[in-house]
Amino acid sequence: MHTEAAERLVPTPYVVRDAWQETHNVVSLELAPEGDGVLEPCAPGQFNMLWAFGAGEAPISASSVGASGSAVLHTIRQAGNVTRALCAAAPGDVIGLRGPFGRGWPLERARGRDVIVMAGGIGLAPLRPVLEHLETFRDDFGRVTLLYGTRSPEDILFRGELENWRGRFDFDVQVTVDTAVRGWASNVGAVTELLPRAVFEPERSMALLCGPEIMMRFCIQALRGRGVPPEWIHLSMERNMKCAVGLCGHCQWGADFVCKDGPVFPLDRIEGRLSVRER
Repeated sequence: MHTEAAERLVPTPYVVRDAWQETHNVVSLELAPEGDGVLEPCAPGQFNMLWAFGAGEAPISASSVGASGSAVLHTIRQAGNVTRALCAAAPGDVIGLRGPFGRGWPLERARGRDVIVMAGGIGLAPLRPVLEHLETFRDDFGRVTLLYGTRSPEDILFRGELENWRGRFDFDVQVTVDTAVRGWASNVGAVTELLPRAVFEPERSMALLCGPEIMMRFCIQALRGRGVPPEWIHLSMERNMKCAVGLCGHCQWGADFVCKDGPVFPLDRIEGRLSVRER
């Protein structure tokens, strides 16, 4: 095995500096280097492999990125033994990190264009660094639209950030839920139902999608119906990643390995595969 690839299989210890509950089954962990070992910062859309000692490891996208050596934020949904162990971590606990891995969102290509961000559920977490980037470099982009859908109001992530983005005059933020509860006075329905209200120029827009695959397929149809070219629609795909360096083959998808050729792909590269179920 190549030395560099072998080194990337060894986790670096990071300490949990802070942990908080986002929703009933989603936790955010702020992780900081424990010693001399420091990973390169994730670019928006990249992921780290998080190792819960005694339980295993799982690929988790960064939900906020910083400079080299600074803390990194990961937002995790409980979905199995490993993520359950990660979500149970408390300040002072040590977690192993490997990364960063994969190709992120092509934000440099988006400069000068309108940007449409469409997220479903936990899919807002990998897109949060995009919104932070757009906020920091706001003059480099055209209109910014965030369309976000969850199952219920109780499942909404990053409420404070959503309110801040909605309060800006230069961000269009719309949130919808599948099922309303008493006191919910906003949108009810699929996230695609928000798209007709969004103002953007299709031929000079880039759309960034993350969420359940069925949601993204319907979003693609809606965006194509508005005239957004497929090469300007990008999706973050989720597959069964194990080694994260393209060696084990668990995440091979057609001619690509999601861990190193993704997780972000342009639609025109993968459109024919979206109807093929993961084994």
